[in-house]
Amino acid sequence: MLVIPAIDLKDGRCVRLYQGDYARETVYGEDPVAQIRAFVREGAPKIHIVDLSGAREGRPVHLEIILSMVRAVEVPVEVGGGIRDLPTIERYLEAGVAQVILGTVACREPELVRRAAARFPGRILVSLDVRGERVAVSGWTQAEDLHYLELARTLEQAGVAGFIFTEIERDGTGKGVYTQRLERLLETVEVPVTLAGGVSTVEDIRRLKPLEGKGLSGVIVGRALYEGTLSLSEALKVAQS
Repeated sequence: MLVIPAIDLKDGRCVRLYQGDYARETVYGEDPVAQIRAFVREGAPKIHIVDLSGAREGRPVHLEIILSMVRAVEVPVEVGGGIRDLPTIERYLEAGVAQVILGTVACREPELVRRAAARFPGRILVSLDVRGERVAVSGWTQAEDLHYLELARTLEQAGVAGFIFTEIERDGTGKGVYTQRLERLLETVEVPVTLAGGVSTVEDIRRLKPLEGKGLSGVIVGRALYEGTLSLSEALKVAQS
């Protein structure tokens, strides 16, 4: 099971939001390139980057910064936020991004996801961001009347390589993980699932480890690493045991 550090970008800085609220941000760094290098030095096997400004505006805002980050390291990097069309997907992938993450467009234009997955097999991920059991889009600012399991079934059939699952109520809160909805997703789909949000201590990693056999391929961790409630080296040790 992978432990994947998260770097969220807003106004050119590394931030974390509380439950996806853009008005409740904490800034953790002014230099995204330095931050990605630091995580890789600590042993990160992969990096998760989200263009928060892009997610809200519906277009890439930090594209050049992100590409500088990708060029600075040799581990795979997955990128999401504001990716709404094939040209943007292609630009990221051709520039060295390992996988792109689709959110809003996956909910509203599943046929585009199907085309992208066929054109770039193994490189298209979908972010399932939920409040309760309904999907949220546009940087989590809008709710859709769509059940997350229904969307997951549709997009798995479209050929996506995997899902990133976030329960918005737990993201950035440090409250720990909640597995009931995650386990339902693992029972519904066969592609790998990565959990994002809620992991705050190494005990959360231990709690999630048994789900690896059910399809949980990794966990994305942000605030806990920045604030020191979780050591990346210790988390990697437990996850890879």
